[in-house]
Amino acid sequence: MAVITRYIVIRDGVELDQVFTEKKEAEAFDKMLDAAQQLAALINQADLKLDIDSKTIDAISVHLAKNAPTVTSILKSVKPIKPASKEAEKEIPGEANPEAQVKKKGRRPNPKDQSKANS
Repeated sequence: MAVITRYIVIRDGVELDQVFTEKKEAEAFDKMLDAAQQLAALINQADLKLDIDSKTIDAISVHLAKNAPTVTSILKSVKPIKPASKEAEKEIPGEANPEAQVKKKGRRPNPKDQSKANS
């Protein structure tokens, strides 16, 4: 008689159809589902003004999560877009903003050079 260990992922008290023979595979699948759940929440929170049913959002989220390395490499070069601050909107064009001015990089005085100059 053979003994077989099987790993089953349970989500919200429901056993999923996937059965794994290695614990690492089951944990990776569970983490992928966690990521898909977070992606679905992100999509649902967005004000997209689109009529998309939850099954479609779930399918897209799972697809993105399964292809995480590719999605990550695509998004790697994207820099976050920060909303314009209220102060920047009020700023009068043509006037210099002292906080926005860039300080010129210069050579820092060496304390040894100063002590030689004072001698």
